[in-house]
Amino acid sequence: MSMNTGNSAVLTRSEIWSTQLKEVLQDDLNAQGWVNWLSEFPDGDQFTIPSIGESTIRDYAEDTDVTFDALDTGEFTFTITEYLSSGHYITEKARQDLFYAAQLEAKFLPSQARALAEKIETDVLALAAGGASGGQTASSTNQINGADHRFVATGTNETMAVADFAKALYALKKANVPQSNLVAIVDPSVEYEINTLTNIVNVSNNPRWEGIVESGIGNGMTFVKNIFGFDVFVSNYLPTANETISSVTTAAGKANVFFSAATPDLLPFMGAMRQMPKVDGGYNYKKQREEYVTTARYGLKVYRPENLVCVLADTDQV
Repeated sequence: MSMNTGNSAVLTRSEIWSTQLKEVLQDDLNAQGWVNWLSEFPDGDQFTIPSIGESTIRDYAEDTDVTFDALDTGEFTFTITEYLSSGHYITEKARQDLFYAAQLEAKFLPSQARALAEKIETDVLALAAGGASGGQTASSTNQINGADHRFVATGTNETMAVADFAKALYALKKANVPQSNLVAIVDPSVEYEINTLTNIVNVSNNPRWEGIVESGIGNGMTFVKNIFGFDVFVSNYLPTANETISSVTTAAGKANVFFSAATPDLLPFMGAMRQMPKVDGGYNYKKQREEYVTTARYGLKVYRPENLVCVLADTDQV
């Protein structure tokens, strides 16, 4: 018997399914690496660090008593605020019937770990939004030693300009922050603005700009060039910040952060893991299913506001 596509349609599968599962693309996570994670936090959910100020200098006259001044003192209070969980299960019946059961089950724990990492990344960068844990006040310049530590970007339509990197550097210098290991975490729209500057070849006070026009300034989620001393990283997790500062308003703003990572105790963000991510699992015979759970407890707060500059830039000009 002759066979052709006309008389053998019943033997042709109407839909072909792959043997592999498609996964969502994931970006780089950077912010967690710039947190001063506490190691001395034995119990409880609140931790206090005392602080002292600087000594006072006074004029002195011969043969008179010296004036003794007390050092200004204060305290930094840190609290564990987050208790998170992520859980999945697969029933015994699903295990038996699902073609992709083994592949699906193998993805549970990596998926939970990634979800927790993204939450921590978001929470770290959310400190730039201002507020009680942010160390800055929204809609304010947050001046330290006369320099703005929070301002709206000065490019066209409130986009990031090269001069904003210089102003961030100025603010850190005025706050006596070391000028080594400078880091900037910016939105992808900032990378776009820098890449498309028409006068980029005219920047003459930073030789490390060479080659930008040919290759672009970004490579993945990290800039390949240094800008005014800042190593620049790109993140999709920066907080929204629509504010009016010095009569300039952002309408689609993101808070881009600038700081020095010279030493761990200088980092602007402090964190503590009361419970590192912990995996529990087992077979629930009452419900006839295998269960997987990841839990963690932690807290985050701005520790050194003098080492944090936030530049609010609109993202709707791309």
